[in-house]
Amino acid sequence: MKTIKVLVVDDSAFMRKWISDFLSEHPRLEVIGTARNGREALDKIAALRPDVVTLDVEMPVMNGLETLQRIMRDHPVPVVMVSSTTTEGAENTIAAMQYGAVDFVAKPSGPISLDLYKVKDELIGKVLHASEANVAALTAPRRQRPSWRPSFKAAARPQQAIVAVGTSTGGPRALETVLTQLPPDLAAPVVAVQHMPKGFTTSLANRLDALAAITVKEAEDGEVLRNGTAYIAPGGIHLIVREEGGALKARFDESPPRAGHRPAVDVLFESLAAIRRCRKIAVIMTGMGSDGTAGLKKLKESGNTKAIAEARETAVVFGMPRAAIEAGVVDVIAPLDSIAAAIVQSIGE
Repeated sequence: MKTIKVLVVDDSAFMRKWISDFLSEHPRLEVIGTARNGREALDKIAALRPDVVTLDVEMPVMNGLETLQRIMRDHPVPVVMVSSTTTEGAENTIAAMQYGAVDFVAKPSGPISLDLYKVKDELIGKVLHASEANVAALTAPRRQRPSWRPSFKAAARPQQAIVAVGTSTGGPRALETVLTQLPPDLAAPVVAVQHMPKGFTTSLANRLDALAAITVKEAEDGEVLRNGTAYIAPGGIHLIVREEGGALKARFDESPPRAGHRPAVDVLFESLAAIRRCRKIAVIMTGMGSDGTAGLKKLKESGNTKAIAEARETAVVFGMPRAAIEAGVVDVIAPLDSIAAAIVQSIGE
């Protein structure tokens, strides 16, 4: 099996050593170099040609975000960000996902984490997964966002449809592409599960809200789902949808993680299978594994469901879409730039 060559970038010598030692314990991972800052990292990427880079978000000389943008422009390679869990760290991490990072690992306790061993397995797993990422999808030029005229029709329309989206690795960038192409008078609410830990989904929702014509927010327990609004599942808890008093409401579910995920796409999709009165559009995009496929089977069995999966050529990681396609429960396979149009068309059918 091919050895995966890794470059470790962090301004702390302590963190460089720990990350290097952890990764080197895995038989497939070889740390071929380290760098103290962004400039040094760019030089070493050009010279060493690593398969994956781990990149600290907060660094002197050239910070992680600037370094990442230069990497994706000059030497595209899968990048896993290593970030702090502060508000600023979360915002910068979400920005990094939009700039082309494949994934991120949060340091448990600040810039120099003496308990980094707590995320050792997560770090190893994400570097392994990153090595399989479709770098072409991360660097592909994105379609210009449509210019929407302000509209206030959405809230006044009777609710007839709901859109449910599931994403994982590479998902924040995919969500940005889809949500920014949806019209503000979308005749359905959108509920989305992105595999992400607690503390980061608020920043994700805020960033998407600033970019999209529809409203994007982190879901709240018990709130009524409104047309023209996208609700992001908070990290660390399952998001489900219930029909209560004639309205669709977001509800939180504290049941155990499903296949290691909470929130899980399967849990969201399964909750929608119990709702019969409205049309359901389910979308599965980039991600490792098969979360969403089991839930999609139940959704299809419940009827009145249209299933859309992201095409291989645009998926950063094709695992989740491929699992659904191979299970025979997908109606439409579309490249990322066409998914928003497929959603709008499916609502109107």
